[in-house]
Amino acid sequence: GVGKTEVAKVMAAILGTELIRLQCYEGLDANTALYEWNYPRQMLELRLEEARGEKKEDIGHNIFGPDFLLDRPLLKAIQYQGDSPPVLLIDEVDRSDEEFEAFLLEVLSDFQITIPEIGTVKAQQVPFVVLTSNRTRELHDALKRRCLYLWIDYPTFEKEMDIVGSRVPDVQEELSRQVCGVMQLMRTRDFYKKPGVAETIDWALALMSMGSNELDTDTVDATLGCILKYKEDIEKIQEDGVGQVIEKARMLRERMVRQAKA
Repeated sequence: GVGKTEVAKVMAAILGTELIRLQCYEGLDANTALYEWNYPRQMLELRLEEARGEKKEDIGHNIFGPDFLLDRPLLKAIQYQGDSPPVLLIDEVDRSDEEFEAFLLEVLSDFQITIPEIGTVKAQQVPFVVLTSNRTRELHDALKRRCLYLWIDYPTFEKEMDIVGSRVPDVQEELSRQVCGVMQLMRTRDFYKKPGVAETIDWALALMSMGSNELDTDTVDATLGCILKYKEDIEKIQEDGVGQVIEKARMLRERMVRQAKA
């Protein structure tokens, strides 16, 4: 929730090129990431050839050609024909298994793949590759060696104010200041899932839709689900008292402002 995926989106926008996204998950295999054959179209072609009275030995000779290939994100990035290289986002790579990670390492080393029925497809222009990870497991050193490592932490109070102002331009400055102050405080707590920038934006939008101009106990209590996604985390805040949280956030915010001016 700190904006890792947004890096690839902004990068593609700045470069004026296409963003190709591969969303990783447990059980992801090479076929899903690379290419698949369009089996329904192949079967239809076989039936059409039979109906046309093609010779038996000629039926199906062309069904494993490019016209029957469904390109998935990796193949799409490799054979991209645009004016500039695409941005290939491999999102949450740590969710995939080690076998797929090894396959990915092979593809990213040479930027070429071999399709047995067609031959080798090599990238004419190497794509910009962005891999994101939430550290649910450690990635192999061989893959990390091929990457430039960037750790994206939670933003400072001032930076988060800028982000909210950019993504929710109609929000009042005082409400934005209060929201960001509470979020900074929330991230100091020992929660199961600390709220990220995405939750900050969602919360600001929810408060605006409710017509709120400032935070109060009832408003925060009614919208805690925008910030915290686990029952245990919400109960911790409710046990402390929402009013106390708002006051602590105000004190933290004022201290941050003083430090920024110093």
